[in-house]
Amino acid sequence: MTYLVLVSHGDFARGLKNSLGMFASEEIEKVRVFGLQPGESTDNFGKRFLCEVEKLPQETRLIVLADIVGGSPLATICKVLDKQKMLENSLIVGGVNFPMALNALLLKETSELSDLKKMIVADACHGIRELTITEGDVTEEDI
Repeated sequence: MTYLVLVSHGDFARGLKNSLGMFASEEIEKVRVFGLQPGESTDNFGKRFLCEVEKLPQETRLIVLADIVGGSPLATICKVLDKQKMLENSLIVGGVNFPMALNALLLKETSELSDLKKMIVADACHGIRELTITEGDVTEEDI
């Protein structure tokens, strides 16, 4: 089984999960969220994550998508996964956006982690574009 783990500062991960549920409600039970709250120590944050990880079978695959590369939440999650010997069965990506998270959720059981990494990073880049819209001529096709 593969779980999608959303990691963030504050409640960003929770909001992202909520939005994912609008597109993939049948998969949402396999999404876990961990947000480092204002004033919370990284030790406490790590303990909360460890409690959830310890409930999972050792062969569980994790796709960890975090808000910022190098941020305290992601660094803490990585330390816990390392101590639990779960890094090998994990795909860890920072700089999450909605297209990346949605495709990771939909493809998590059908793809190898190495293939999934390529797909979701490409989706993240493709999902960021400037829209050029002519004033007074906006249709859904333009957006």
